[in-house]
Amino acid sequence: MAKKQKKRDTYRYKLKEGNEILNFGITDDLKRRESEHKSEGKQFSKMEKVGPAVTRESALKWERESIKKYKKSHGGKSPKYNK
Repeated sequence: MAKKQKKRDTYRYKLKEGNEILNFGITDDLKRRESEHKSEGKQFSKMEKVGPAVTRESALKWERESIKKYKKSHGGKSPKYNK
């Protein structure tokens, strides 16, 4: 019996101001999530999609690893909106 494929319905993204990364995030709806960030008062110039849609599990792993890598190269600080 074939193993059921998991849905690749989750997008990875970065909120940026110029070259500065302000947030790493995941969502199943990029336009809705961008609107939510704006309504929360977050200031950014661009929401950059990272690669194609992936499984939620894969997206969560990417988000955790991206924040960890960012912190390593920024003196232990998280991106502005990843708390």
